[in-house]
Amino acid sequence: MSWEPVLTVNFALCITIFVLGMVGYAKKKGTAPVCIGVAFLLFAVSHLLTILGLAAGLTAALIGIRVTAYALVVVAMCRILRSK
Repeated sequence: MSWEPVLTVNFALCITIFVLGMVGYAKKKGTAPVCIGVAFLLFAVSHLLTILGLAAGLTAALIGIRVTAYALVVVAMCRILRSK
């Protein structure tokens, strides 16, 4: 296992966006920030599995995790667009 700076930065940014999503929910009580936060938490999980060297045997699971995360972002965007 070697250090991957790009994955590490992506992981840190995903965790930051997750925290911001939870703060956004606490302040506004809307579901869009939660959806976005959870989506980026899922991206963080996929990055962490890759950083830890566990991704090789989990290809199908990683695809499922990432598709779910993208779907949550789409749901959040639809909610934001519908509320205007």
